[in-house]
Amino acid sequence: MKYNVAALQIGASPSGTLATLEKIMKYESEIKELNIKLVVMPEATIGGYPKGSTFGTYLGYRTQSGREEFSKYHKNAITLPGPETETLLNFSKRTGATLVVGAIEKAGATLYCTMIYIDPDLGYIGKHRKLMPTASERLVWGQGDGSGLITPDNKYLGKLGGAICWENYMPLYRAAMYSKGVNVYCAPTVDEREIWQSLMRTIGTEGRLFVVSAVHFLPPPEECGLDMPTWEKGRNSINGGSVIVNPYGDIIAGPLTGKEGLLTAEIDLDTIVEARYDLDITGHYARNDIFKLTVDERPKDGVSFIN
Repeated sequence: MKYNVAALQIGASPSGTLATLEKIMKYESEIKELNIKLVVMPEATIGGYPKGSTFGTYLGYRTQSGREEFSKYHKNAITLPGPETETLLNFSKRTGATLVVGAIEKAGATLYCTMIYIDPDLGYIGKHRKLMPTASERLVWGQGDGSGLITPDNKYLGKLGGAICWENYMPLYRAAMYSKGVNVYCAPTVDEREIWQSLMRTIGTEGRLFVVSAVHFLPPPEECGLDMPTWEKGRNSINGGSVIVNPYGDIIAGPLTGKEGLLTAEIDLDTIVEARYDLDITGHYARNDIFKLTVDERPKDGVSFIN
């Protein structure tokens, strides 16, 4: 059972969401030619990652210019499902590839860092909202709830799952994903550091699964409209680093750095059971008599109306 999977290392266009979708569409022929069954795109591909921005926030007060910047950012975010997911669905149908796309989602005035699952046959499957935005991301993104710990079934690859950026450092989150029997773990991010690759190799090794991590790529701030004080002139704002990892923790494609592009690898699903022969951490390697994890997957809506 061998299939081709890919990480599409791309960045949000400074011209907005429509232009970003157009960038994605340019990879259609390449995805079709390579018979790719899964394409993972980076965190905040649609809507953008505003690296370097403070949104005018200081301890105890906010500036009017920061509020205006947030309003502009909000306008580039998308609702789910919506016209943008319809565009991505048509792209998925034309290529035959399942898509896992990082996006900035708006629900009312609140924004979420979200990963979207789109299947060429089933359409928009659902979404996962980042549970814990990192550091100053908390200024502009809300927190997701347990209802987003979804693991869609794919007719070729089996269960898909994953986490966004530093959610992957949450051991209990990873344990929940592993317990659901994920075969291919999707990890959209903006983390360009080499240590990120070590984390992806750890997830592949401990989960005995394939990992596809797509990293955002953005050129230097002066070329993409970002305000990044103290940043080295000419240095890429986000340098990429996408990787694909096998169930033994080996990098089988990448890292791709310094440019946009489609990173591909052939994966053999039989390798998963072979690797779990001596390490199945939710099976024979678990000590359920000692350890227990309870996961609350109920939606946490702030207001409930009872008719």
